Amino acid sequence: MSKVGSLSQQVEAYHAWKKELIRQISRYRLWLQDNDLFSDDISNRIRHGLELLIEDELTIAFVGEYSRGKTELINALFFSDYGQRMLPSQAGRTTMCPTELFFDRAENRNYLLLLPIETRCGDLSLQQLRKKPDHWIRHELDEHNPEVMREVLGEVARVKSVTTDEARKLGFEEDMLEHDRQLPGNVLIPAWRNAQVSIRHPLFERGLRILDTPGLNALGSEPELTISMLPSAHAVIFLLSADTGVTASDMTIWQDHIDTEHADHRAGRFAVLNKIDVLWDDLQGDDHTSDAIKRVQAYTADHLGIRHHDVIPVSAKQGLLARIRNNSALFERSNLGGLEQLIINRILMHKEQLITQSLINDLLGMLQNSQAAMQSRLDAMSEELDACSETRIDKDALKRLADRAQRDYDFYYKKLITLRSSRRLMQSQGESLNALVSEDRFEAHAAKARAIMAKSWTTVGINRGMFYFFEALESDLSNLMAEGQLAEKMVEAIYRRYNEDTRARHLEPIPLRAGRHVIAIRELRKKANRFRVSPKNLLTEQNLLIRRFFNVMVGEARTLHQRVRSDVERWPSEALLPIMQYSMEQKQLLEHQIRRLRDTVRGDRDSRAERERLQASIADLQRQLELADTMQRQIRKPAPTLIQQKVVNITGIA
Repeated sequence: MSKVGSLSQQVEAYHAWKKELIRQISRYRLWLQDNDLFSDDISNRIRHGLELLIEDELTIAFVGEYSRGKTELINALFFSDYGQRMLPSQAGRTTMCPTELFFDRAENRNYLLLLPIETRCGDLSLQQLRKKPDHWIRHELDEHNPEVMREVLGEVARVKSVTTDEARKLGFEEDMLEHDRQLPGNVLIPAWRNAQVSIRHPLFERGLRILDTPGLNALGSEPELTISMLPSAHAVIFLLSADTGVTASDMTIWQDHIDTEHADHRAGRFAVLNKIDVLWDDLQGDDHTSDAIKRVQAYTADHLGIRHHDVIPVSAKQGLLARIRNNSALFERSNLGGLEQLIINRILMHKEQLITQSLINDLLGMLQNSQAAMQSRLDAMSEELDACSETRIDKDALKRLADRAQRDYDFYYKKLITLRSSRRLMQSQGESLNALVSEDRFEAHAAKARAIMAKSWTTVGINRGMFYFFEALESDLSNLMAEGQLAEKMVEAIYRRYNEDTRARHLEPIPLRAGRHVIAIRELRKKANRFRVSPKNLLTEQNLLIRRFFNVMVGEARTLHQRVRSDVERWPSEALLPIMQYSMEQKQLLEHQIRRLRDTVRGDRDSRAERERLQASIADLQRQLELADTMQRQIRKPAPTLIQQKVVNITGIA
């Protein structure tokens, strides 16, 4: 079975591309050090870029109602090499809790972590519990013994029998649960609140992360899943079943949790029409089957309000079987390859674009600065060489060059003094910005909101506390954006003056990028408004409602607020870095040039030896510039999906 252009190959290519970028950034750092162009500011900026690449992950969430084949599809995409289903995927409800699949590169081990459902009664959010290993049940996974590993992983499907009162206290709605036939009056709930599976797999080792979600009941009863985990996914793959079409519960999930104006799945939302093998009709032939699949595909797209090519018909069951048996014809018919191509061409490409926008453009700007400085050094040395003939050194010419270099040095020295003064002003401005988003300020808003809610005897009073929290946060963020715009205008004016005074024309200010997180917090407020008016929450006991609001809404706001704060803290020192780097590099190079020229003028050097020395220095500079050109070409190399440039038809295959 051909695997050309397969998901594994493309993720490997994506990883290799990132690895090459990391190598080029490391080369650039050494190059700067070798050429005396290094500084603490540049070091910090390079380190930040390396961290972005090293910690980069790609998260894909699989969402859908029970029995749509989400886990079977994950088995087909990622675990066929084991020759069996590794995750529980039989008929009926299998995955009972949100399950995250990844590889823990820090611990470098396979394991299963399970968080007991009873933790919902505590005061800690899911995010906070991730940092408290003592709350989790741990199982080791032996990849060399797939049978045992499969048995251990089956634990994620475990349920427990509880009374309806217990179920309600844990956040479940009775009418969404199965009744326990063995214990009349009891209902079945998931035994676990969250499962984390670290498993060594080429794709997971490369930073791919999968979120497997249970059905509608879990989506509704675990708010953190829909408020935090799903929105943070880069893409959502929505599972439907070809034999049922789009059911009412499917539409509820789609409308409430995926296709909302507040969703931010940056690489897209896609529907997978699973179980197309039920439409295969060997008696009526392939054409009839193909037409049937296309009709269901078109109906599904129209019903969900998405483009037809964003609905991918597959048979996860047959795709898994084809991979295990190495059956190319069955694999093609299952169209599992079509889904892989969608992940390659839409989701991976989007991640590549994000890296290009957030890192490569900044890196190229720094490298361009350094090349400009080195070119100035080369031009100066070429002029020195002209002043040294085979027989004599024209000391008057060298003195004129030294005087000019001194004037340029004085110019950049004064520029640096001015820029340092501007930077102090920026730091002062930064303190004002930081004060608006300080951790103490956030916690004060949260504490006041909690006090308002705790004192309230009515739903109206509790809602007032929720409203106050986001209103206070929104006010701070609005002031931050207004102050940030003023600061950015000041920075733009500094750059404009600098570019007018110097020969540099390629220098551009680094923008304050906190706006993306501010938008996310504003979207969170809209979700909080829906949380406030939810009939389910209106009937929830007061203390439980307050705890749920703080665990979910305030917890997610805290995470986003921390991201805003990190951007705001870093920006004042980075905003002027391009022109400071350029000035520093020019000053350092001119300093070396002045010293060298004056030594030559004062000394009694042999003209031929001096000329040879200059020629050797010029040759070395040219080599350094060639190295910089090579680095620039490597950094500019298109990402793997752009190199591939394939037009893939992701349509149903009979």
